Amino acid sequence: MNIRKVGVLGCGLMGSGIAQVSATAGFDVTVLEVEQKFLDKGFAGIEKSLAKLTEKGSLKETPQAVRARLKGSTRREDLADCDLVIEAVIENAEEKRKIYSALDGIVKKDAIFASNTSSISITELMTATKRPERFVGLHFFNPVPLMKLVEVVRTIATSEDVYETAYDFGKRVGKVPVRTSDKSGFIVNRLLVPYLLDAVRAYEEGVGSIEDIDQAMKLGCGYPMGPFTLLDFVGLDTTYYITHVMFEEFKERRFASPPLLKRMVLAGWYGRKSGKGFYDYKDPQKPVAQDSALRGFAAEEAAAKIA
Repeated sequence: MNIRKVGVLGCGLMGSGIAQVSATAGFDVTVLEVEQKFLDKGFAGIEKSLAKLTEKGSLKETPQAVRARLKGSTRREDLADCDLVIEAVIENAEEKRKIYSALDGIVKKDAIFASNTSSISITELMTATKRPERFVGLHFFNPVPLMKLVEVVRTIATSEDVYETAYDFGKRVGKVPVRTSDKSGFIVNRLLVPYLLDAVRAYEEGVGSIEDIDQAMKLGCGYPMGPFTLLDFVGLDTTYYITHVMFEEFKERRFASPPLLKRMVLAGWYGRKSGKGFYDYKDPQKPVAQDSALRGFAAEEAAAKIA
């Protein structure tokens, strides 16, 4: 199948990024949102990103040429003739299923539906439609314009030609696609989430400070950022939600959320986006580790385990 027109559901951080790389690759793109203000915000981010890429000399054409291939809409009917529809809405299975169900009778029957979910079962989302063989996962990484990876997820119902078309699309938008199956977390989060949760548990047990654990993993393992910096970047609330999905799937302790993570999320400490997580981002250029605020709880957890 030849993909010419792409629909993107959601114009947040991930949706706008997917829309940008698709338009940059030459596809006509329609982005669907519930309100115009969300489109305005997302498109402003795209324009800013395109300007930066132009400054670096990494954009092959003008930002105006890319922008001309992008259209925003609040009408579902505007996606009717899309060849590929990629969903990037809130990480909630029920919300995703609702929009797939609503679009199933609107978008042409030979179009491919894809989800950018990082943890939810593609098969579960697929059942909201009447096109199981034309349903895949396309999991991009944040920030989409810069990160090279996309996980291409196949269910037991996905047809071979649809899977290969999705894989080829990943290459056409400048990514390195990897093949994976519909197991919760796919490849990256299956390996990454237990590592992040173990870092939180190590901190709870007094193994080291926030900065020391971050520095140890950066300098000892060559990681670009430590686990707590990464948790704050991804969003503690997002990670917390993913732990529930993965624990429900595997029922293994390594996927269970540590008490400290749960309490930070309940307190609204989501990381960079809320201004406070394992670090305080009052000055985003100089984040300050929150050891003084978190150490008391961590010590209590360690004492409870010893007792």
